[in-house]
This record gives sequence, C-alpha cells and structure tokens, in this order.
Amino acid sequence: MNSYYDDIELQSVGFSKIGKNVKISRNARFYQTDGISIGNNVRIDDFCILSGKISIGDHVHIAAGVYIFAGDEGVELGDYVGVSSRSVIYATTDDYSGNALTGPTVPMEFRNVIQKKVILKKHALVGTSVVILPGVTVGEGCAVGSLSLVNKSLPDWMICFGSPAKVMSARSKKIVELEAQYESASSEV
Repeated sequence: MNSYYDDIELQSVGFSKIGKNVKISRNARFYQTDGISIGNNVRIDDFCILSGKISIGDHVHIAAGVYIFAGDEGVELGDYVGVSSRSVIYATTDDYSGNALTGPTVPMEFRNVIQKKVILKKHALVGTSVVILPGVTVGEGCAVGSLSLVNKSLPDWMICFGSPAKVMSARSKKIVELEAQYESASSEV
C-alpha cells in the first residue's frame, strides 16, 4: 500500500480544490476540508494537522508534524513555500490575558478567541519548530530560522530568527531566477 493517498482518494476527501501532482500522507489529518484549497505539486507529509480555511499555492512542501490552525480567518501559503517539521501556524488562539476562559470545552460566551489571517508569501521558508502567531505576514522570500517565534510580520527577502524573530540579514533572490528557469523548462515538456 502506498503511503500517499491516490488521486481518487484525494478527490473524495472533500477539499474545496485539489491540484495535480499532489502527495498527501495517509497519516495527515484534515478538519473542515471544504475550506482547504490545494494547488499543484504539493506534498504534505506524515502527522500533519490542517484545520480551517487554508489556501495552499503551487510547489509547496509541508513537512512531517506541521500543524496549521486556520480557523475562519485563514492561512495562505504562497507558491514555493516550505514549512519544516514540527512548526505550528496559528490564525486562531485563545486570549491568555486572564480576562476570559480558554479551551474548546468552554462555551464561546466565556472565551475571547483571537482570529487574524496569517500569510506566508511566495518563496517564504519556515525552519523546524517555528511558531507563527495570528495576524503575521511572512514576506516574499523571507526565511525564518529554526526555533523562532514569529509574533510580528517579517519583511521580504530577509533571513530572520530568534524569539521573537528579528531580521538578521538579507536573503539572496537567486531563487527567482531559478524559478523562471524551472517554469520555462517545465512548459517545454
């Protein structure tokens, strides 16, 4: 038995959109699949949990053990985005100030759930065990180093890391040239 769902199985999951050449582990879990859109050439590895309104672009890799909690506000992963293992993206979270109760077992009238869209723009790269909080945009081509906490938006084409993540240096834009070469070569086939 193949460890990835076949095309017929993927169609039956109930995603709002499913592209071509999509590889999703049978050990990944999805909730609210009608809000999940998946582009072409996407791979989602073992033990991932994706929940809520999620838009995944083309050529995206979501490594083992990644959790994406998108809620109603949503998470957008642009083309060529990579999210490394054990990272977590939250577009929704409880208010931890002590002014409201927390957790899914408590009725909503006693909770203060914070929901803000999260966007990882084209060519963004997220290292291992990164935590991204609601309302964050990771800029185009931005690389976030392992074990970082991203609680504020990060600029385009920078390498950022730390807790909280801070800009450390510029990132090369050579991948834009490589993307153009790849896309050109792919269209000739």
